[in-house]
Amino acid sequence: MTERKSIVIGGGGFAGLALALALRQGLGEGFTIIVADPALATRPSRDPRASAIIAAGRNLFETLGVWGAVASHAQPILDMVVTDSRLEDVARPVFLTFATEPGRSADGETAEASQPFAHMVENRFLIDALVEACTAQGVTLRPTAVTNFSHGHGTIAVTFADGDLTEAALLVAADGGRSALRERAGIPTYGWDYDQSGIVVTVAHEREHNGRAEEHFLPAGPFAILPLTGKRASLVWTETRRDAERIVALPEDAFRHELTRRFGLHLGELHAETTPRAFPLGYFIARSFVGERLALVGDAAHVIHPIAGQGLNLGLKDIAALAEVVVDAVRLGLDPGQADVLERYQRWRRFDTMAMGVATNGLNVLFSNRSSLLRTVRDIGLGLVDRMPPLKNALIQQAAGLRGEVPRLLRGETL
Repeated sequence: MTERKSIVIGGGGFAGLALALALRQGLGEGFTIIVADPALATRPSRDPRASAIIAAGRNLFETLGVWGAVASHAQPILDMVVTDSRLEDVARPVFLTFATEPGRSADGETAEASQPFAHMVENRFLIDALVEACTAQGVTLRPTAVTNFSHGHGTIAVTFADGDLTEAALLVAADGGRSALRERAGIPTYGWDYDQSGIVVTVAHEREHNGRAEEHFLPAGPFAILPLTGKRASLVWTETRRDAERIVALPEDAFRHELTRRFGLHLGELHAETTPRAFPLGYFIARSFVGERLALVGDAAHVIHPIAGQGLNLGLKDIAALAEVVVDAVRLGLDPGQADVLERYQRWRRFDTMAMGVATNGLNVLFSNRSSLLRTVRDIGLGLVDRMPPLKNALIQQAAGLRGEVPRLLRGETL
């Protein structure tokens, strides 16, 4: 029984650390929770990126007790505008707007104050808060990778890069889109690469953004301006892979010129605060989210286009569902790594993930092109949606992660 009271998580990003904290709080001191990742050796975090945390994700972090540590660094997204134009167009007409209604929360219920449907948080602050909470609550953090595993009688034997070995009831792969654990388990993926890369950079600007996010659909792909605290914004800028490589390699002045052509001057002069980096984009989903005493979460299970900003939040749904399934099983006296327990997790998450992947792929095909006919059709569609408040509210609730079978942690309830 000792081995059956250990769970190992390979990967110390948002998904791995949040899952560890949820399991620690749900299972109590009787279980050993281990997170293994070489990146844990770097403290404080140096991750230069920022992430959009939807309302359901904020509920999760509040329930786990870490939101308070990052609240002062979190910028609420109060409204959003969507445009569709060519790069050379003088004007960018707004076809769709989203805003939290006064007196309503993101889930559509009456509230004393409006609840933003998302917050922008710099990754380093949230990762450090999760590490601190895990350390304080007795999660074992190992700054080394999981390199191998094998199956025994009712356990999984996990080998770490430093040669140590432990036996556990369950191994969780939270080690990213190029998951070594998924590959080691022989779980294939299906999908494709896009001829696109996402350029990620933080910029400073002269004027206040007032919490407004902007999504400019350009022929090469979406150009998203996401507000950060202060007069700053995080950009997710989609270009063809060839153009992205060229743009990130430009000298500072030339890069600013390319940036200004897409960003505009409505927020004044711009300059990059971080070094721009380009990440190849693709769509990949694991053929199974589970194996023998193995569960995949986050990017190890699925990688989708960032066009809707849902990649990280899909991972948070994964870990909330897996934590709930595991805690419920243990309270019923079941082995948390047995096949039917893990199958419940897979049934819960797979359809939602497939639906989101199909939706984001469809949006990318619809908007990332130079067809005048498609542009006319989509602009009419955006305009119609903008004039239908019930549909807009439903879209906001979906984007906030508050529709469908929502795990307890995402509803703000403890396990």
